[in-house]
Amino acid sequence: MGRQAISAGAVAVLVLTAGCKAVTVDADGAPSGTDGGPKAAATRPPAEPTPTVPPPARTPESPGTPPPVATDAPPTPRPMTLMRAGDHGGQVRELQARLRQIAWFFATPSGTYGPATVSAVKGFQAKRGLPRTGAADTVTLGKLHAMTREPTRQELYAGGGMPPAPPDKRCMTGRVLCIAKSTRTLTWMIDGKAVSTMDVRFGSQYTPTREGTFSVYWKSRHHVSTLYDTAMPYAMFFSGGQAVHYSSDFAARGYSGASHGCVNVRDEKKIARLFAQVRNGDRVVIYK
Repeated sequence: MGRQAISAGAVAVLVLTAGCKAVTVDADGAPSGTDGGPKAAATRPPAEPTPTVPPPARTPESPGTPPPVATDAPPTPRPMTLMRAGDHGGQVRELQARLRQIAWFFATPSGTYGPATVSAVKGFQAKRGLPRTGAADTVTLGKLHAMTREPTRQELYAGGGMPPAPPDKRCMTGRVLCIAKSTRTLTWMIDGKAVSTMDVRFGSQYTPTREGTFSVYWKSRHHVSTLYDTAMPYAMFFSGGQAVHYSSDFAARGYSGASHGCVNVRDEKKIARLFAQVRNGDRVVIYK
């Protein structure tokens, strides 16, 4: 191969055939495309392309459409009134008992939605920022239920008037004073039929009224206790010094008091009629 002179400043490129591949060199003798030459970058492997993130898939419900525009929420429904002044019944009694638990109602539950109940509901509503309507609506009752528990039978009938319990089987024959502690009632029964029912109260935990089957052994219309020096009108004794009798204290204080073991009756007219009908030897059944 012959030589050829080159002019000053020009770059001579020789192509040498080396058997397996051709290598390009520059005028300084360094192979083109290595770290020592200006064209090194041209021989580096190309950078990996940046991965392309696919666009989010469109939902089948709205292909190719923009998201729906939010609209105004529907208005909150107005509270529904469930009880109001003049109503009667078990729901009213429960309302009164629940208000009584948190000291908004101070009378005994009666089941009648009267002025005292209206006033109590208004006070409860005002305390909680609700409209002072005095009526028991769904919102008012929801807040009241969240603050109270289900009333017991004793709370529902704190002033008396509780429906009598099913009579004990011992009360179903003959003449019986059927007395249930669970409902605080005395039912006068003849041959399984209820003749009259009245509220009663019993002894305290220290002087409990005995339970079981007894008989009336003595009647005393104007009795006075020699042990406690208290009047016991219309007394019908059935076990030692324990008797069924009228109690003026029960009539005045209700269930805030207790007897010394006797069965107290607070309705004087009812026990006067009962006293006239009961005879010595009639049974007395006292049960839970």
